[in-house]
Amino acid sequence: MFIKKSLEDFVEVLASKEPVPGGGGASALAGALGNALGSMVCNLTLGKEKYRDVEPEIKDILEKTKDLQSKLLSLVDEDAEVFKEVAAAYKLPKNTEEEKQKKKEALNRALKDACQVPIKIMEYSLEALKLQRRLAEIGSKMAISDVGVGALLLKAAVHGGKLNVLINLSGIDDKEFVENTSKYVERICKEADELADEAYEEVSKKL
Repeated sequence: MFIKKSLEDFVEVLASKEPVPGGGGASALAGALGNALGSMVCNLTLGKEKYRDVEPEIKDILEKTKDLQSKLLSLVDEDAEVFKEVAAAYKLPKNTEEEKQKKKEALNRALKDACQVPIKIMEYSLEALKLQRRLAEIGSKMAISDVGVGALLLKAAVHGGKLNVLINLSGIDDKEFVENTSKYVERICKEADELADEAYEEVSKKL
């Protein structure tokens, strides 16, 4: 389990020639880090007299960031697991027409499954960005720069997830699946970009 490794060990493996963790796992981690900064801002805002009016909403945001934290971290390892299925499919023999067909079907299944993890990274990071956008307005001004950093990390996680979806789609024959999935990830990116840019702009105004 990569999430149980030290930061130093994780980065060392990431930098090596090992296929996992790779861009998918790094994107999930970026999302988790960005989301964690949101949690930190919540914790620094709670209990302050100046922010008493928004305390119930801050508590609600904190609960949501805790849930997203667990989900995003779990995807670091899930991304490595689905890669194993893709790698196994690529190694299947293709000496006969029957073997070629079986390999093609197995590869398409594995690649479709492999799309699901980066899509989740995108979805969870988008949810975290919605919270970050609100924190840019109501979070403690003492930690407002952290909201901006969080938004940037989450935006990177969304786009990192998209790249991992696209590389998997490039090997899938199901045109309808490819088209629908491509449109879906583009919609997520568009919304994420808007939220991240708005949050960053709001933060910049307060610095």
